[in-house]
Amino acid sequence: MRQGGSPPLLLALRDASATEAEAEDFRPCPAAPAPPDDEFSGSPPSDDEDTIRRADLEDPMAFHPYLNFGGNCREAFTRYQEIFGGELVLLPLSQMPPEFAPPPEQADLIMHAALMSEGNLLMASDDPSESFGPVQGMYVNCTVADGAEAERVFQALADGGQVTMPLAETFWSPKFGMCVDRFGIPWMVNAEAPTPAS
Repeated sequence: MRQGGSPPLLLALRDASATEAEAEDFRPCPAAPAPPDDEFSGSPPSDDEDTIRRADLEDPMAFHPYLNFGGNCREAFTRYQEIFGGELVLLPLSQMPPEFAPPPEQADLIMHAALMSEGNLLMASDDPSESFGPVQGMYVNCTVADGAEAERVFQALADGGQVTMPLAETFWSPKFGMCVDRFGIPWMVNAEAPTPAS
């Protein structure tokens, strides 16, 4: 997690908002749209809106981890896609608007990464500041269907990293373990308990 500063994308949005406010003291509010006749009316969402909302269909309040890396976000999320599958989006700092263009040596850093897999969303960015430090005070918890999948995921995440609690049976799960991956991200891998026979 970030030990100081804000994700590059948020900094750009904040600065852009400040510039707009200074340039224009008053902007008339757009007319409110008329309410739909029923819950099924209205135009369908765009592809982009649908992608953003897919993870929140079950519950409008959703919590998604947002990780920070010290320059290896692209490598980490490419590896996570290999492990978990899904759709990966990587936006480098080179795609920032010209007025927020980064120094040439930071152009390949990631300002926003998003991995969508089976309705789950993991996000991150690189921290271009010099204040980035080790991840502390958090774990990314990954719950999988069974013990065999827990073994596969745990071994893949721990490869090149450090096992802090070996994968083993617990009173709540047939397989549970903790590790820090090669990119410094702490993980908990948890297999769902089998459903008791009725």
